[in-house]
Amino acid sequence: MPVRKLRAALTAIFLGTATAGAVLALSVPAQALTVSPKVGPLLNEAKSLYASGNYSAALAKLREAEAVKSTPDDTTVINSMKQAIGVKTGDVALGGAAAAKAKFANDYNAGKFKDVIADAEILRKNGALDSNSQLIIGQAYYKAGDYAGCVRYAKTIAGNDTALELQARCAYETGDEATQREALESLVSRTGKSEYWVGLLKLGERARGLSDHNTLDINRLRLLTGSMSGKDDYVALAQFALQFKLAAEAQAALEKGVASKQVSDDRSMRLLATAKQMAAANAANEPKALAAANAAPQGDDLVAVGENMIGEGKAKDAIGVIQNGMKKPLKDANNAQIRLGQAYLAAGQKGDAESAFNKVKAPEKDALVAHLWALAAHH
Repeated sequence: MPVRKLRAALTAIFLGTATAGAVLALSVPAQALTVSPKVGPLLNEAKSLYASGNYSAALAKLREAEAVKSTPDDTTVINSMKQAIGVKTGDVALGGAAAAKAKFANDYNAGKFKDVIADAEILRKNGALDSNSQLIIGQAYYKAGDYAGCVRYAKTIAGNDTALELQARCAYETGDEATQREALESLVSRTGKSEYWVGLLKLGERARGLSDHNTLDINRLRLLTGSMSGKDDYVALAQFALQFKLAAEAQAALEKGVASKQVSDDRSMRLLATAKQMAAANAANEPKALAAANAAPQGDDLVAVGENMIGEGKAKDAIGVIQNGMKKPLKDANNAQIRLGQAYLAAGQKGDAESAFNKVKAPEKDALVAHLWALAAHH
């Protein structure tokens, strides 16, 4: 979860809220208006007292002016100056929504985060509880250390990426992985950004009972979504691919790591040389392996050949091979379904891919991985 980015976004929103109150506070007297002779001197005194920060005395002068006012302009200027005092002092009775906003900003700037949370009701009553203010209230929960409250509140802020980031961050603090995953999935679905994929795939990797094939898929998704974080990710993907005799895929992953200048150490180069050698042997043996898989009573071998073909860049051919495997009895029907989706996705057929992935419903570990693939296919 990119905490620095989240903090910057929330700060920008908050500054916008605070500045709006400051501008209103400075627009005190409406100079174009003409006030009556009795009211004018009293307003000038009130204005001087306001400028010196003596707001109670300024308000007393405005009450004197109110007692002798005689024109609509008198009323307009008196009310304008009252509102300005309300904004400065946070007196909502005087300043209405603008004062509520000012109190809200002052409480936050003073680090009174519990008061900021309480200000939500004042803002609501004055029609000033907008989505930006809600984000600041959510941040106040976080800064007050009330992470559970932060999660609950963030869920009430609809349609906002920053709110989802806040929700994910606070859920992380409470150890609520289900809510964290839900928020990150929404962010991935809305934006497709790799920064959200990083967190989501880390959560997926920690799921219970994952098979090595499931873990291989999670590493594949890191590469597909631009979420690789360094050399170890490229090496892990290659090692898992080699475990399943998918040497061409291992070679491609390591070569991408080399191209990114993140893979250059001797051990990784030796692994790349091994992958190249195995990939060449697999390619030479592929017609024989395909014939044997076609002759087998079960379809799992055809699915395996198709999976290797995806790594070789033959996704369109792999679709037919995997489909032929699915026409036979299978030991692992979920794997076949996921491989079919993977082949469709590699071939650029995103709609077919998403449909294939969504057919995997159980067990949970396979459904989780298929769901992650479906999210990738969605973008």
